[in-house]
Amino acid sequence: MTDATKAGFVDFDSHIASAALPDGLREVLQVLARTCAEISDVVADGALAGALGASGQINVQDEEQKKLDVMTNDMLTDALLACPFVAGVASEEMDEVQPAIHPAGQYLVLFDPLDGSSNIDINAPVGTIFSVLASPSPTPTEADFMQPGRAQVASGYALYGAQTMLVLTTGSGVTGFTMAPEGRWLLTHPDIRIPADTREFAINMSNQRHWADGVQRYVTGCLEGADGPRGKNFNMRWVAAMVADVHRILMRGGVFLYPWDRREPEKPGKLRLMYEGNPMALLVEQAGGKATLDGVAPILDVVPERLHQRVPVALGSANEVDQIAAA
Repeated sequence: MTDATKAGFVDFDSHIASAALPDGLREVLQVLARTCAEISDVVADGALAGALGASGQINVQDEEQKKLDVMTNDMLTDALLACPFVAGVASEEMDEVQPAIHPAGQYLVLFDPLDGSSNIDINAPVGTIFSVLASPSPTPTEADFMQPGRAQVASGYALYGAQTMLVLTTGSGVTGFTMAPEGRWLLTHPDIRIPADTREFAINMSNQRHWADGVQRYVTGCLEGADGPRGKNFNMRWVAAMVADVHRILMRGGVFLYPWDRREPEKPGKLRLMYEGNPMALLVEQAGGKATLDGVAPILDVVPERLHQRVPVALGSANEVDQIAAA
């Protein structure tokens, strides 16, 4: 993109400055945008930055951390805790919340620093997901983070793919920014809307034998195509990074399912409510889609009980989510 072409786009800072947002929230979002641009550079360097492979550490999720999990977590934590309007942070990669020491701290930020990190070594899309809450106190405890998703004042993600994009909602629709070569975020998608109908679904088919009956019926109906009860052919897509699968849905419609299954029946789901479910659900609802646990119960209505709580997910094009509920 030439300088002349880029001149026609509004940049992130100007867009945020013109929005009816509190000054503190505006600054928190600017810190997130700058740090995601820096993470994009680290991800792009890959092996050149010594960033590939495992770190040798296990996180609170009992998962082996990639080197980039640790690096990106530190980048976001340091940048956010230095912001005077941040009262505290929580991360998928950290056992406990990290309070800041700012008398003016007004916001809590939760994040998955590198969603889909298993894709790093094969150069497939990954991203950063974030959620912003109002803080009840400038010295927050873990209990202050236990707010339902509807309490979010902002959420979004950065997708590090063929283009690096930042997608954001502050509760009044969804906007998308593309990163220009010099690291500036330019507004390229001013009003993202999810089509109500779709012919695409995303699910890990290798787990089919473990699904509950309703999910089995829904997916079978899709696979039967035009000859089945749905009367149309479907394509299946699966990137193994929620951020990439949800981005596809925001761009052209579809549904994403990560349901409960019988392998670990005591666990309600796989995805993390606070770092993945809530921020993505707010984006999807603000773009006109539906974001549910099971096709019916909204993710945003869940009252969290634990910092690393897991949930099932069924979200995307509104009419297709209704079909999941009816299966």
